[in-house]
Amino acid sequence: MNSRTSSTGLGIRIEGLRKRYGEGDMAVEALREVNMIVAPGEVVGLVGPSGSGKSTLLKCLGAIITPTAGKMWLGDQPIFDNGWKTNDLRALRRDSIGFIFQAPYLIPFLDVTDNVALLPMLAGLSNDKARSRALDLLTELDVQHRAKAQPSKLSGGEQQRVSIARALANQPPVILADEPTAPLDSERALGVMRILNRMAVQYKTAIIVVTHDEKIIPTFKRIYHIRDGKTYEEAGEGREP
Repeated sequence: MNSRTSSTGLGIRIEGLRKRYGEGDMAVEALREVNMIVAPGEVVGLVGPSGSGKSTLLKCLGAIITPTAGKMWLGDQPIFDNGWKTNDLRALRRDSIGFIFQAPYLIPFLDVTDNVALLPMLAGLSNDKARSRALDLLTELDVQHRAKAQPSKLSGGEQQRVSIARALANQPPVILADEPTAPLDSERALGVMRILNRMAVQYKTAIIVVTHDEKIIPTFKRIYHIRDGKTYEEAGEGREP
């Protein structure tokens, strides 16, 4: 096992992942040979040009589309081995994967607390406990003063903090962040990276950040480049965000 893994779980592990769209002469190999390990408590960058396979890889990891071949683990759970290891992909996404997007996609008719508490409620946690967990996360992210506000009343930076709290609400072993700093200025973008790094360590969460944002690339200790459907790892600068 790779030295970056730990007793708290495997984080993210991918071996020989492939994804082909179409058949015969019309087939397109979106992912050809993807290998990746992200340890619990680690934030890594995933970069590459448009069409390189970044979105396809995130959709495979997020159990949104089905790979053609390969193996994937999320936390201690093997989720794919040339076929899904579970029949309930909705529960897998709900319980094991947190998503952060470029746009926060907060539910406009729910206040901030209920936006964060909704997933734990759907997972079976009582309303009171789910809201208590949500408030704890909002406090850690310094937006507890907006707990009763509607999303439309929040600044862009506040909305992104709430979306991070929502991603952590079910305490998933994995968070997939797709361009989470794209709409933010430099100060707020680096603030988001500080939060993600702190939350990763605190909750032993493995986080992949897909990004084109030159402001945050120097903050990663490790970076995966994806080109022509293949991944290449390199050491990053690891600057404090």
